[in-house]
Amino acid sequence: MMHIDIITVHPGLLEGPFSHSILKRAIQKNLVEINIINLRDYATNKHKSVDDYAFGGGAGMVMMIEPIDHCIADLKSKRTYDEVIYMSPDGEQLNQGMSNSLSLKKNIIILCGHYKGVDERVRQHLITREISVGDYVLSGGELPAAVLCDSIIRIIPGVLNDETSALSDSFQDNLLAPPVYTRPANYKGWDVPEVLLSGNESLINEWRHLQSLERTQIRRPDLSDNNSK
Repeated sequence: MMHIDIITVHPGLLEGPFSHSILKRAIQKNLVEINIINLRDYATNKHKSVDDYAFGGGAGMVMMIEPIDHCIADLKSKRTYDEVIYMSPDGEQLNQGMSNSLSLKKNIIILCGHYKGVDERVRQHLITREISVGDYVLSGGELPAAVLCDSIIRIIPGVLNDETSALSDSFQDNLLAPPVYTRPANYKGWDVPEVLLSGNESLINEWRHLQSLERTQIRRPDLSDNNSK
């Protein structure tokens, strides 16, 4: 079973994503355990504050190192972790290969940033990896943490009903997924490609591969460049 601990100052933001659909089923099947941790439980002052002003001045508050260190140390006293991840807009940009690799891990800590970020010493001494979900800034790391978890958990064997489903998703093998269709075969004169109705699995697979290549070249030529290397 994979174990993921998520450290946050807003636990309520993470309740929804793990209470529905595929992630909920993965938890119910005991394929993954999600532990949402309120960082304020590790605050050392009476107000349970986990942020302070930045040295040198400037706008915005910074998450303090002390409660984060106490929290991570407490978690590490209970198990050994493969990664301690900080969700940050200037981290490695999440991609399918990264998710595939992380899905093989057993124990992961995810730290959600907030305010103006965390004390730099957290990043220097406590974090093993920084991950971004895109070149933009959000109010906190909770939504990115949920995105990361979803991308990891859905490809754990046994999570999806169809074991081959995740393998045909976009970005596996640096290709976008081919177009898909369902009934009716003709709607308002808009026809499903004949090859998909042929029952010829070899021809269908060939068509899908060619469609993936064409779609990738048109929509994401940067991925096409990677395929040619």
